[in-house]
Amino acid sequence: MVMAVSFERYGRLYYLDPGSHRPRVGDKVLVPTEDGPEVAECVWAPQYVTEEIGGLPLCEGIATTADLDRDEQNRQRRADARVIAKRTIRQHGLPMKVVGIDFVDRRPDVDQLVIVYFSAPHRVDFRELVRDLARGLRARIELRQVGARDEARLQGGIGPCGRDLCCATFLKDFEPVSVRMAKDQDLPLNPLKISGACGRLMCCLKYEHPLYQEFNAKAPATGTQVETPAGDGVVVGHNVPSDTVVVRLAASGRRCACSRADVCSPRQQYEASSTTTPDAPLPEDLVDVVVPDEPETTAPETTALETTRPETTEPVATEPEVTQAAAAETPEERRRRKPRRRRRLHHDEGESPQ
Repeated sequence: MVMAVSFERYGRLYYLDPGSHRPRVGDKVLVPTEDGPEVAECVWAPQYVTEEIGGLPLCEGIATTADLDRDEQNRQRRADARVIAKRTIRQHGLPMKVVGIDFVDRRPDVDQLVIVYFSAPHRVDFRELVRDLARGLRARIELRQVGARDEARLQGGIGPCGRDLCCATFLKDFEPVSVRMAKDQDLPLNPLKISGACGRLMCCLKYEHPLYQEFNAKAPATGTQVETPAGDGVVVGHNVPSDTVVVRLAASGRRCACSRADVCSPRQQYEASSTTTPDAPLPEDLVDVVVPDEPETTAPETTALETTRPETTEPVATEPEVTQAAAAETPEERRRRKPRRRRRLHHDEGESPQ
């Protein structure tokens, strides 16, 4: 079984093994961390999954009243530490922005620890700032600089789609995103439309990119002549989510959306290849007429033809037979057979071909 918890409302989700506990949605549970068990809210109740998932941390049980009181005190300390840190940074005139505060009171090596997450355009000398913060908060201070994407994940927010940021809810790692992904998906290369709250390229460009790559590899390119159930036409666009191809028909000029299988299906490829198979049988009326093309006749081949001729001194009477056969043919068959018949006459008369 698997359950999901969150340390903040609408925050990042963490998956746990409920063990013998069965908390309901909204209950406060204890989650094991590096600094000891912390209080989190159950977002997904324990439920069975189809696949075996191992390596999940084990839930340490339902939070008691003492755990809830301690968590509330730590929240108040974090709020006070944020106000003091912002005021001290402003006094020192440093180009720093406080992103988040973490208060640790269960680490065995220190009594109290305040971790300040900040963002800055470049490296900052904060040695004097640390001393003033330690004096004002009366605790050990750690300053950690984060990037633009980590800043958006810590602060949270709403993305261009109107939903909570992916990095603040379910994304665990940041995968590389490039402008090439936006080009493959026919998105406008306007930075304002393909950038997220952090100012970088949106992480969701990575989600559907493999689907677009597969579609572009198999679908006909724009401008290709294709055959559709409605008639022949030219591909003028693609619609990847619906797996269709937009075709402009040659007869009427209107556009229609056809399935990719109707345009480039394996059946059409098989039918096209079967019509050009070299082993296909010839029509019966052309079996005794059509002969394969031969290279230029050499002297040995001429000798072979002469030896197969009947031993007679009279000329071979093939011309009247060919003329009589030609009279019964259609004009189209006559045009197809005429060059080859002439070549056979040359051979019979003992002449070399031109």
